[in-house]
Amino acid sequence: MRARPCFSEEPSASAAARLVVRQAGLVIKACWPAPERNKQAILEVLARALPASGTLLEVASGTGQHAAYFARHLPGLTYLPTDIDAENLASIAEWVREARLPNLLAPRALDVTWPDWHIGSVDAIFNANLLHIAPWECAIALFAGVRRHITAAGVVVLYGPYRIAGAHTAPSNASFDASLRERDPRFGVRDLEAVAELAEGAGLRLTERVQMPANNQTLVFARGV
Repeated sequence: MRARPCFSEEPSASAAARLVVRQAGLVIKACWPAPERNKQAILEVLARALPASGTLLEVASGTGQHAAYFARHLPGLTYLPTDIDAENLASIAEWVREARLPNLLAPRALDVTWPDWHIGSVDAIFNANLLHIAPWECAIALFAGVRRHITAAGVVVLYGPYRIAGAHTAPSNASFDASLRERDPRFGVRDLEAVAELAEGAGLRLTERVQMPANNQTLVFARGV
């Protein structure tokens, strides 16, 4: 079973990927509106929650927009973007090429359900909008990977919509949840408490919850606190 990277809003036709001609052929570089809108708000949390140095793994990097933006503003961290989808990996690679940042690594293929992510130890892990657009088994696999690869003082930051105390935080999230479950009954907005329980099993504790624009949440989990 494979995790599918996703943002909480589907790209509109007007935000379709543009094609960039390269010597190797056509490479898709995607630019979606949602990451452009939320990147600064997420960065503000990352800047205070993440360690000043070390390796930051982004799981399911999607288009690569976040990777290029965050790596530029977090120069002390070595930023490793990953994804499972070949088109996403091509888009990320183009964002990386254009950014020309010494701390932004080339993207790697990563499926959260792999028993070994082949990345060694990392000091922080970030993911935006994966858990609700994948089966719950992928959430379990994500934290299994966290347990294997995060350092003793590691930090995990997750962004997306969550139910809190069994309730949606906005009517729009309830509608979004229903549309996800109609698309695939294994999908859906997750309960924050269930995600926090998985994190506890990986040796992390929820240390901060930040209300974000568009009725999303950023969750910060830390080990060694």
